Amino acid sequence: MTSATSTTSTSVTSDRDWWRQAVVYQIYPRSFADANGDGIGDLRGIIDHAGHLVRLGVDAVWLSPFYPSALADGGYDVDDYRAVAPELGTLDDFDELVSVLHGAGIRLIVDIVPNHTSNRHAWFREALASPPGSAARNRYVIRRGTGPDGAEPPTDWRSFFGGPAWEPIGDGDWYLHLFAPEQPDLNWALDEVREDFLTTLRFWSDRGVDGFRIDVAHLLVKDASVIGGAAADLPTQERIQAGFPDGQHPFEGRDEVHEIYRTWRALFDEYDPPRMAVAEAWVAAHRRVAFARPEGLGQAFNFDLLLTPWDAAAFTKVITENLALSAEAGASSTWVFSNHDMVRHVTRYAVPNGTDLVAWLRAGGHDPEPDLERGLRRARAATLLALALPGSTYVYQGEELGLPEVTDLPADVLQDPTFVRTEGAEKGRDGCRVPLPWTETGESFGFGPGTASHLPQPEWFGAYAVERELNEPASTLHFYIDALAARRSLQGAEELSWRTSTADVVAFERPGGWVSVTNFGEHPVPMPEGRVVIASRAVDALELPAETTVWLQTTGA
Repeated sequence: MTSATSTTSTSVTSDRDWWRQAVVYQIYPRSFADANGDGIGDLRGIIDHAGHLVRLGVDAVWLSPFYPSALADGGYDVDDYRAVAPELGTLDDFDELVSVLHGAGIRLIVDIVPNHTSNRHAWFREALASPPGSAARNRYVIRRGTGPDGAEPPTDWRSFFGGPAWEPIGDGDWYLHLFAPEQPDLNWALDEVREDFLTTLRFWSDRGVDGFRIDVAHLLVKDASVIGGAAADLPTQERIQAGFPDGQHPFEGRDEVHEIYRTWRALFDEYDPPRMAVAEAWVAAHRRVAFARPEGLGQAFNFDLLLTPWDAAAFTKVITENLALSAEAGASSTWVFSNHDMVRHVTRYAVPNGTDLVAWLRAGGHDPEPDLERGLRRARAATLLALALPGSTYVYQGEELGLPEVTDLPADVLQDPTFVRTEGAEKGRDGCRVPLPWTETGESFGFGPGTASHLPQPEWFGAYAVERELNEPASTLHFYIDALAARRSLQGAEELSWRTSTADVVAFERPGGWVSVTNFGEHPVPMPEGRVVIASRAVDALELPAETTVWLQTTGA
């Protein structure tokens, strides 16, 4: 492992479009590296392992929430938006992290969670201590219950984490929580809420943050009927599940949300270079365009490949549609295969297409038994394909090691609220959040200097350790290092042209005379002409193996 002090300082540039074709590395801070030995990752751990990020060759780091939190939802229940969780460090540590990353030419994107606070936030504590109808309660989506004395919830809505979406305060008022009860939804119709978040965005921008990832960006604005009006006018859960025309859902993807992001863009553009932002917006692909427009956030996550089965036609369709949509928005597309909310793509590709992953995880992840060799082969091929595409690629910590999902965590160690809220019907997301292995041995495989990690690591984690893979030239870590270096040397305009190919092959050419060819099939195909730049597995001059991607230089080869 290389310490931050040994990195070469290249410093970030003032390029205002740096994000358009960046490789962004997501760090889930509690599971990246633990510097003080308490079993929880921290900012100092990231600083100490900055050399890994430099070696990998990423352009930016996306830092998942590091704010004070009771961890009802892994840090996405925020107590204070302008502070660092004490167990993760201090504001001085944060400033040092910014300095170390910038000195190494790496930018920093931080998570902002605007839909809801935690139930420990000062505003919510004030709301609970204030009477119905008070200004303090008006900061949240709080309304009177139904029935005698408001004893029944306003609607029968269900939260995304399972269970009711309304929680009683005890005096006839109920508050909305689209996620966990510890995450009360804010009332974004209120100017005070909007102004406070502008203050937060400026606070972190002034400390050198280069951009923001906006959590559930599509949920902030609720229809006026949700905040006030007669409960009888609100739709039932059955009606919500039936769907609404674009922009008319009571709390998802409403058009008014873009008024908020236009004010955020005005703030971002006050900086040089402007701060970037990327929306997490779970809306239909054609509705993502508005989030990604230059006058809005500027970029939106495209999760379509993350949800796409291993299939050439399906990949081609997703790529074609999303490149067209990003061009319409004037933005660059984003490509994602894994993150802190999803089963790692090595494991997804290791089970048959169509597997019900929720049921599979609930049963322990062994029926069917995952073919991890095939899963890794497909994951490497898919990653190299994505890195060849125009736009930004987001990489989740550990995927550069080829880490599979930890599918058999026992119930008594699970931290994700979905497990409890669904009464075990969904195991949750802890399997992709298990702390990283840095060394082949040790109680926490080098994650920390002392105690075991906050989520238990399996015995087989040592085989994926950074230390081990650095010593294996054919490892997935070396593959990622080489792929990112090749991408950087070949990067050109945000364009591609499709090449004619057979049914199981996806092939396209990028500016500069190089092509990416992926064989999704189960049998080899003839190798196209050109000089091999990089391949996801060993290739020869005659055949492109099954489940393999290759980049070929065809001009000046």
